[in-house]
Amino acid sequence: MVTGSLLGLKPCTSLPSITPLNRPPAPRNALSSPVTAVSGCRNNQFNWNLRFHCPKPAIPIRKQTTVRRDTVVRSEIAAAGFPDDAASSLTEFQLVSRIRGICFYFVTAVSAIFLFAVMVVVHPCVVLFDRHRRRAHHLIAKIWATMTIVPFYKFEFEGMDNLPPQDTPAVYVSNHQSFLDIYTLLTLGRCFKFISKRSIFLFPIIGWAMFLMGVIPLRRMDSRSQLDCLKRCMELVKKGASVFFFPEGTRSKDGKLGAFKKGAFSVASKTGVPVVPITLMGTGNVMPAGEECMINSGSVKVVIHKPLDGRDADKLCNEARDSIAQTLLLHGYGVH
Repeated sequence: MVTGSLLGLKPCTSLPSITPLNRPPAPRNALSSPVTAVSGCRNNQFNWNLRFHCPKPAIPIRKQTTVRRDTVVRSEIAAAGFPDDAASSLTEFQLVSRIRGICFYFVTAVSAIFLFAVMVVVHPCVVLFDRHRRRAHHLIAKIWATMTIVPFYKFEFEGMDNLPPQDTPAVYVSNHQSFLDIYTLLTLGRCFKFISKRSIFLFPIIGWAMFLMGVIPLRRMDSRSQLDCLKRCMELVKKGASVFFFPEGTRSKDGKLGAFKKGAFSVASKTGVPVVPITLMGTGNVMPAGEECMINSGSVKVVIHKPLDGRDADKLCNEARDSIAQTLLLHGYGVH
């Protein structure tokens, strides 16, 4: 046979079976050499079987800890700092406040439509006989503000006897906590002119009503617009109207009283009219700044302080701020 001659073996008729030698087990991580096994010889032919003993290498497998899905969810909630009960309660609170906010804007929009129509009807008479004060328009605004806020929060006034007579011009100043400050102040029934951003005049109904009332427009971050606004305020005061300022310039984000700007007090000092400080408390809790879509439950208190007279704008500014700050501190509010 060719196979036998190549391997240097003589043909035979019979050959006992050769079994593999007993060897010690090879290391688990090493590959063993092939072991030849001859199963038999038949017709001068050998049947060669090559068997390899290749044990699988031992690969260490790390056991992973099984975490249940509910455990993961609970862990994430705990990490966020909201237990199950607290999270559900917070969601219910926000939902109620949001529903109240929707109802608030619905009431103010519906009432504004009808009252704006009345304002348009009486506007020609107001321009002819009461161009500067516009008492009829302010009466309509008082009715609108009262109808809007009465269903949603309680409000009370303190120091009403400190208000100047209706026909006496004055400069009113107040702290600014919330969008609800305007609504609350309109219920005082005084004919003062607010200062508002020019963009708000573009709002349907509300912006148009502000225009009819004679609200003074202002472009923020525009020094020329600010100067024109102060000139307009002095003209109105000299003609018998009152003006209203938020000396902080904008709503307080943390509820604390901020620094006062001197524009309002310069108007008072140059025209010789008194400054009437007003403290607003609670509007920031009912509708916090930046959350105008929500109405929380609560109450609002308005404190009218004694009028301040003087020709020194700096002194008027300091006295007005001190009056408002003392009242806020007395009721647990912060001051910067």
